[in-house]
Amino acid sequence: MSSSDIFIGETIGTAILILLGGGVCAAVTLKASKARNAGWLAITFGWGFAVLTAVYTSAPLSGAHLNPAVTLALALKKDGIEWGDVPIYWGGQLLGAMIGAALVWIAYYGQFHAHLTDEEIVGDEETRAKVKSVEAREKAAGPVLGIFSTGPEVRNAVLNIATEVIGTVVLVLAVLTQGLNDSGKGLGTLGALITALVVVSIGLSLGGPTGYAINPARDLGPRIVHALLPLPNKGGSDWSYAWVPVVGPLIGAAVAAGLYNVAFV
Repeated sequence: MSSSDIFIGETIGTAILILLGGGVCAAVTLKASKARNAGWLAITFGWGFAVLTAVYTSAPLSGAHLNPAVTLALALKKDGIEWGDVPIYWGGQLLGAMIGAALVWIAYYGQFHAHLTDEEIVGDEETRAKVKSVEAREKAAGPVLGIFSTGPEVRNAVLNIATEVIGTVVLVLAVLTQGLNDSGKGLGTLGALITALVVVSIGLSLGGPTGYAINPARDLGPRIVHALLPLPNKGGSDWSYAWVPVVGPLIGAAVAAGLYNVAFV
């Protein structure tokens, strides 16, 4: 695979991943959406199908890593990808995640506006003024941040990182043992289906505490877009938490790659 193929494939694939994954979060969250309050099952299966679609689309170009944690694990894996390709994968993944998040905003533009100007959601002007002052001080999560990125139900950095590490270890071990193509440097046709089902399983079983980022680009790219978008009353982007869904999955990827090299090779 050439550098351009890797970058283009990861950009397109990750954009599709975030468009469909963030899209189901928007569908369930926003007040004017027909799917509002569809629940956690809709979100977990929506993300699983998003993975399936994104992998099948981008695999011929880049091997469909779509996740810096997967890329790191494949670089650490014996006979894996070249370390020189890692920044190319990561750059495409971050750009694709940002594009996908922007496309969610475009697709749900009317719903975002209706949701964030509804007094039942954001309160009256006096309430919003108080909330803004608090968020400016604490950088707390805004009312639609969950559409773009993850956040903990119980805020404890050690526990939150542990959850992300555990979830990512499960994901990466499944990819390394069952999901790779013949070259061992990307996902194969059957691997796409296996990985999608594993993502659904992780969401159902381990997603409750932190929202299961298990992918640094999936969280960081959309969080940046949330901070930049001209959304009314959007609130903060919770930057005080943003490092957790980056560091946790990368640690999990390193652990999984080490286990794979010791136990399976």
